[in-house]
Amino acid sequence: MINGLTQIIAHIGYPTHTFKSPMIYNPYFQSRGINAVVVPFACQADNYPDFLRAVFRNENTLGALITMPHKVSTIGLLDEISPTAQIAGACNAVRRSADGRLQGDMFDGEGFVRGMVRKGFAPQGKSALLAGAGGVGSAIAASLAAAGVARLALFDPNVAQAEALAARLRRHYPDLAVETGSNDPQGFDLVANASPLGMYNGDALPLDVARIRPDAFVGEVVLSRPITPFLAAAQARGCTIQVATDMLFEQIPAYLEYFGLETTTPEVLRQVAQL
Repeated sequence: MINGLTQIIAHIGYPTHTFKSPMIYNPYFQSRGINAVVVPFACQADNYPDFLRAVFRNENTLGALITMPHKVSTIGLLDEISPTAQIAGACNAVRRSADGRLQGDMFDGEGFVRGMVRKGFAPQGKSALLAGAGGVGSAIAASLAAAGVARLALFDPNVAQAEALAARLRRHYPDLAVETGSNDPQGFDLVANASPLGMYNGDALPLDVARIRPDAFVGEVVLSRPITPFLAAAQARGCTIQVATDMLFEQIPAYLEYFGLETTTPEVLRQVAQL
């Protein structure tokens, strides 16, 4: 029920027909009696800077969920950006501070990390290999660094992209051992595919799964199917795995906390979601 006191969370992107957040957040708000609503806004890139500012001139705007194609451009429109968003070079959450400043953060990587922690993998002091240094890969790398991994290897066919991410990580986490140039997973505690490989039938695997330790934790970001060929191969080796939708549901509690709302668990969100 929307009334005069309802708080708005704007979900901004283009196109909006793939948006799933309204069907997850809004049933949760209704189930808890939280007077807030997520509303999709179809905003193209040329209108976005003015539109974002206008959204936050609205007094009952609680925050904004930012998705493609605006995650990168948002960085240059804010007054304050978290270290995670700075490293990722992108932002998917915006809120207004008490003094009116627009603050941004990135929760894609937080969702990945929360998921693996809930499955029993503690990242502190561990080694990780990340295949893919684009938007989601950069976010995961930033969150792994914040979570305390000791060694982080980055691989991307776009060598310059991987090197740029490594430089940002070293600047914010000088004690972190950062490597680039190899996708050999041998010996790593955590191996993650943050590349698009696996989205389509016939895609090559992002790395040689036969060289992953059977006791390693293996994660995926490709949403096209629950168990990608990469995850199936890792599971066959005995690895503990994390599917891409886990990252989606795990980051929502972090968003709720960021916006100052009553938080919950991924299990509750999955129960009430109307996908």
